[in-house]
Formats: sequence, structure tokens, C-alpha cells
Amino acid sequence: MTRRQIALLACTAAVVVSGLGATTAPSADSRTVHRVKPGESIQKAVDAAKPGDTVLLAPGTYRESVRITTSGLTLRGSGLFPSRIEPGTARAGDACAKAGNGICVTGTQTSPVRDVSVRSLTLHGFAKNGLWSSWTDRLKVERVVSEKNGQWGIAQEKSVRGVFRRNLARDNGDAGLFVANTIDQEAGAADSKGMVISRNRLSGNRIGVTVRRLRNLTVDRNLATGNCAAVFVVGDESKPRAGDMTLHRNEIRANNKYCPKTPRLPFLQGSGIVLTGAEDTKVTRNRVVDNVGTSPLSGGIVLFKSFVGAPNERNEIRDNVVLRNGSADLANRDTGQGNTFRGNTCTLSEPAGMC
Repeated sequence: MTRRQIALLACTAAVVVSGLGATTAPSADSRTVHRVKPGESIQKAVDAAKPGDTVLLAPGTYRESVRITTSGLTLRGSGLFPSRIEPGTARAGDACAKAGNGICVTGTQTSPVRDVSVRSLTLHGFAKNGLWSSWTDRLKVERVVSEKNGQWGIAQEKSVRGVFRRNLARDNGDAGLFVANTIDQEAGAADSKGMVISRNRLSGNRIGVTVRRLRNLTVDRNLATGNCAAVFVVGDESKPRAGDMTLHRNEIRANNKYCPKTPRLPFLQGSGIVLTGAEDTKVTRNRVVDNVGTSPLSGGIVLFKSFVGAPNERNEIRDNVVLRNGSADLANRDTGQGNTFRGNTCTLSEPAGMC
């Protein structure tokens, strides 16, 4: 065989391999935009969509719940004018609506839903959660307004690599933004594999952000004001422990709403950042000001034993501005070992000497 023949065969093989590779994922040209107008069914468009497709909502109000189980799907509202989803009449077999949720993104343990994006829409007035997700990988929720829902504004469990960015969660019954290992059983903290909660605005909720029994995530550059408590990191005695996370450059301001006690917590008022039963967490360069109350959990940055008595250990509280908080700017109300406070700008601490 001549050199020219060998070169031609190699070139042909490369073209064949390239063509085979191109069929493994939909090309940009093959992706479909499903347009929905008020009065039409979002769920019908979602059910018709394939991986890579976008369901685009025109401005207006939609009264239904939506369940997403297709990977690679984008659900997007209009940019300048709101696409608003509110409770409607539940369809037969509509588990999402019957549970009281607005949008449900749900996979299974063996087949998680991957690379779903929910963007630029409003979720209002659902009995339970504005957006609920379970068994997802790389879910992105961006520029969503979730308001006046009965429990959580935006919530996730049993999932990894989620991104929650530039959302507004306000006036929800519990947390504006809630992420957890699992909500229906006791279990050790799960590795979130780099979850990001960033640049969200959280106001008027019981708690702005709750992170429960998770590891390996970042909560940064969020604004929390007007809640009963701004940020809660919740762990317990299960193994592995909650922690190994970073809370960085958040603006925590005047979270002085009053919330009555629950079976698990005393009343809440005036809590900035609270760590309970956490380990190896860095709380750095946050601005925590004007959070005032008389709850055992009140204060700027507070370490408190967990509900089951598990201590905080080896957490680093560093380079924060923590001022005008009551009953203290920095409060270590725990017996855990290895927690350090250094480089913080503050006036009053419990015990004294940490400022």
C-alpha cells in the first residue's frame, strides 16, 4: 500500500469517528424551543420536550404546577416582564401539585435528573414550596423570584453540584433557600460536590438560608435582611458531620423579624450566621450588622450546640465585620473544641476577649 493510500484511509477513519461522536448529543440546530402563552399548559410543553430543549414562557400568569423529569431541559420565563406561576387546579396524578409545590425537578437514586435549568420566572403562593428538587445533578436555579410560599421558597435534597444564583426568596414560611442531605430520615452529611449558593437576596423569611447536613459547598455574596435569622448551618451527631464549607462575603443586615419557637428551636430573632453541630467550616469576610434579639440564638455570628447536643468543632471565624449585634457580635455558646476567632472587627463577644 502506498503512502498516499494510507493517508487517505486515515483521513476517512477520522471523518467516520467524528461523525459518530456528533450523534451522541443533540446539536444546537436540533434543539427545540417550545413557546407557551398564558392559558396554555406548561406541563404539556415540558412533557413534549427532549434533552437540550427550552420551554419558554411568555409574560403573564400561569396557574398550575410543573414537574420536570427530563435531563438537559431549560424552563425559562421572559426577561423584562414577569412570567408568573401560581397554584391552579391539580390534574389527575399530579403529585407535585398535590404536595403543594410550584415546580418539582425530580429524578431517582439510580437515574438522577441532570443539567436542568430554571430561570427568570416567579413562583408565588404555593402551599408548600415554590421550587422543590430531589435526586438532581447540576440543577441551576437563576433569577427566580419565589415568594409567599408556605414552607420553603427554593429547596433541594439528595442532590449534587446545584447552583442557586441571583434569586429573590422573600416572605416564605420557613427558609427562603433550603438545601439538605435528605428531609425524610436521619443520615450523615452528604457531599454536595461543590454546590454554590451565591448572590441571592433573602428577606422576610423565617430563615434566609438553611444548609442542613451537607458538606463541600459555598455560600457567598448573598444579601439577607428582614428575616428572623439569616444563615443557619445545621448538623448533628451523625457521621460524617456537616461542615467543610465556606461562608464568604455575605451581607447580613437587620434580621430582626420575630418567629415563635418550634419543637426543635427556640424563638428566633436577631440571628446573623448560626452554626450548630458543624465542623471545618470557614466563615470569612462577611459583613454582619444590626441583628438584635434576646433569643439564645441571637447575635452576629453564633456557635450553638445542635438540637441533639452535638458540638461545633474546628470552625474558623476570620476577618468578618460584625457590629451592633445583640446580645453579642461574636458568641461561642458551645463547648466544642478547636473553633477559632481572629481578625474580626467587633465590639462585644461572649465570652469576652474574642474581639
